[in-house]
Amino acid sequence: MIAPRSDAPYRRAAAEIVEELGGDAERGLGDAQAADRLARLGPNELPAARRRGPLLRFLLQFHNPLIYVLLVSALVTALLGEHVDAVVILGVVLANAVVGFAQESRAEQALAALAAMARTSATVVRDGRRLRVPSADIVVGDLVVVEAGDKVPADLRLVAVSELRVDESALTGESAPVAKDPAPLEEVGLADRRNMAYSGTFATAGQGSGIVVAVGGRTELGLIHRLVGRTAGVQTPLTRKIARFGRVVTVAILALAALTFLIGVLRGRPVAEMLTAAVALAVGAIPEGLPAVVTVTLALGVARMVRRHSIVRRLPAVETLGSTTVICTDKTGTLTHNEMTVTQVAADGRVYEVTGTGYAPEGSIAHAGGPARPGDHPVLHACLTAGLACNDAQIVREGDRWGPVGDPTEAALVASAAKAGIDTVPERVDTITFTSERQYMATLHADGTVYVKGSMERVLRMCGDRLTGDGGREPIDHGELTALAEGLAEQGLRVLAFARAELDPGTARFDAEPPALTFLGLQAMHDPPRQAAADAVRACRTAGIQVKMITGDHAATARAIGERIGLGGPEPLRVMTGAELAATGDEELPAAAERAEVFARVSPEQKLRLVKALQSRSHVVAMTGDGVNDAPALKQADIGVAMGRSGTEVAKEAADMILTDDDFASIEAAVEEGRGVFDNLVKFIVWALPANVGLGLLLMAAVVTGGQLPILPVQVLWLNMTAVLILGLPFAVEPRDPDIMRRPPRDPSLPLITRMRAAQILLVSAILLAGAYGLFHYEHGVASEAVARTVVVNVFALTLMTYMFNCLSLDRPILLRGVRRNPWVAVGAVALIGVQLCYTYAPVMHEVFGSAPLGGTAWLRAIAVALISYVLVELFKAAYRDSTGAVSRTRRPTLP
Repeated sequence: MIAPRSDAPYRRAAAEIVEELGGDAERGLGDAQAADRLARLGPNELPAARRRGPLLRFLLQFHNPLIYVLLVSALVTALLGEHVDAVVILGVVLANAVVGFAQESRAEQALAALAAMARTSATVVRDGRRLRVPSADIVVGDLVVVEAGDKVPADLRLVAVSELRVDESALTGESAPVAKDPAPLEEVGLADRRNMAYSGTFATAGQGSGIVVAVGGRTELGLIHRLVGRTAGVQTPLTRKIARFGRVVTVAILALAALTFLIGVLRGRPVAEMLTAAVALAVGAIPEGLPAVVTVTLALGVARMVRRHSIVRRLPAVETLGSTTVICTDKTGTLTHNEMTVTQVAADGRVYEVTGTGYAPEGSIAHAGGPARPGDHPVLHACLTAGLACNDAQIVREGDRWGPVGDPTEAALVASAAKAGIDTVPERVDTITFTSERQYMATLHADGTVYVKGSMERVLRMCGDRLTGDGGREPIDHGELTALAEGLAEQGLRVLAFARAELDPGTARFDAEPPALTFLGLQAMHDPPRQAAADAVRACRTAGIQVKMITGDHAATARAIGERIGLGGPEPLRVMTGAELAATGDEELPAAAERAEVFARVSPEQKLRLVKALQSRSHVVAMTGDGVNDAPALKQADIGVAMGRSGTEVAKEAADMILTDDDFASIEAAVEEGRGVFDNLVKFIVWALPANVGLGLLLMAAVVTGGQLPILPVQVLWLNMTAVLILGLPFAVEPRDPDIMRRPPRDPSLPLITRMRAAQILLVSAILLAGAYGLFHYEHGVASEAVARTVVVNVFALTLMTYMFNCLSLDRPILLRGVRRNPWVAVGAVALIGVQLCYTYAPVMHEVFGSAPLGGTAWLRAIAVALISYVLVELFKAAYRDSTGAVSRTRRPTLP
């Protein structure tokens, strides 16, 4: 790797760095030289995250305790000579693995497509020619040119600048653009290296050129990328619940199978027969369809999220948002439009209203309810002219939308001048650039006019008088102007002050600082909140989800935006600053974090601390972010949400979900989607488990009583392949309840199956046990063993079909309405009847599964068990509703 001898190129002269890297500060590298370096050193890309290969991803589909039991069952069955049974068991396992692998591959492809959309290009000088090349083709030693609006493609040691300012907030967290200067520096921190431009940052004004000193993983961005990769992720609530559920079911199944085997052997039954019974019990009790339906349900949720402007990188993230209790969100671009707009101008003792939003030069200026033409208001005209003159930005139209080129704040000043018809100023001949220490910018123009813009405090100190409407001057009332500026700031507006001075025409440059100035006025702007975000915040509050704004903005601005979007609801908004956070101890912080809705002037380290504090109070935390410095907090959160448009690659890699439109409303949509996904998963599990429990109890009862097995392992697998999958998949597309966002969040500590749901599962299991066991012995007495077992299979299939209608709602009956809102329920019922008729009457099924034809009375007895089950479950649900009180349609309790 070609690199400077020193790891601190900012401490050395630019010419020395250029020479050492074999570059040229005028002509750049030669084409052949650049191609050779690219071939030897590789592309300028961040190291790809370690992704599992296709084979490993496929094999990991089998990494599940339930699947282990099935594989062992297949092995035992094969050793017993039941090869058909073994093949069927392996077929079910393989089908589940294929479904899971296919969906994970789709998610990987969606992420790759997003990464491809985010690729950038850059301007380089090679052989004295300016070329636009993909950022990945840039090499160490390249001469790169950056202009306002460009993304810096690699770490650059600047060699020449012209009013270059760079937004480094994604890397350092510093919100104000940094003015650049190529002069060597002493030992300083990253944020103070004015002669460097770092990969992933953006030029907001001016232009400059620099020699590439680091690319890809050697950049400062790449360093943070590697550090984030070492941070351990947090398991999601769904993965925790499914894993715990799987472990419990596995242990219970193994214990029950071992007990069944032991009881049979002790009763003198043959070992081979008892192994078959144990395998049948294990296969019957395992919910083989659970992994497939969980995957399909989550996959459909992912597909719906793509249509709602989100890409989910990890399947369980959909459900996690559904269980979220706190959303920590950034302000700019997420709750607001990220479009600075001048709304008020204060000049000559008057406050003018400016209409229009964004950067479009469309709107008007009014005062006292009537139009205000700048030609009739000379101080207003002068103030707007100063905003246009003391400015490095532009506004451009792309299609039907206007956007900024350069600093958004300066672009807003260009737009406000354009609304007054001001679009030209005399040629600029000299500039004093803005710095955080200077707190102002000054421009000198060919006609001798000096324009200054900056902070209210700094500009006022430079002014000796102010301009009046008749062109005269009068003393400044500092108290009046300060009060006016503070009043505007309390409205959440960013306030800039403007002034001017007159020098002799033809003056070519500033001697030092500008001469004594005449105050012109103020321009106040804001980034308007999204209306959709306000609606989404209201929906989240109704759903019992706390929304907290975390921003680097001033507390007054943050408070105003928070109030406009309703963060505090009817209560006064509580704001906590970064300084107050720093002064709050770890023990007191969780309670303080829960009380406040807005956190202003917050550093990246404090974001991470806030997430941990909220998690310590058992909250499920969703965190949004876009910068590199947000990545640790995104990874620590239960679900990290990165911005697709403005987000850095590091933030996207650390996140679980990416918003393609950077809009908070999409997060609210994800919460709604996640709640629906979890509801459907619970409905499926509550519906599917009685079959597994009932089959296990049925087989154990047969062994304990010393009778014949009422159902064979291959018949158990038939039920799991047909009834469970055919009737289970409609749950994956079950529509969301209309009042799903009027419930409080689920308690994250609740298990997947609570006591009430467990009682319902046991009730249906008992009905299946009694009905199947009783009919088996009855049919065995009047017909063959094959007929009796066929009746048992149909009892389970028909009861599962009627129970499906019970489970379309877990708290109220919706038989016909359920079919109307989800036609796939009827399709599933018809399909099940069809396959069961085939199972019962097709000769090939008789050979493979040991089934036999049934007469009409046998069908009636099986149907009777199914109908009795439906009625008893609805009575159970009604009794539960009565015991817990009336269920409100607008504020239902979280059902266990």
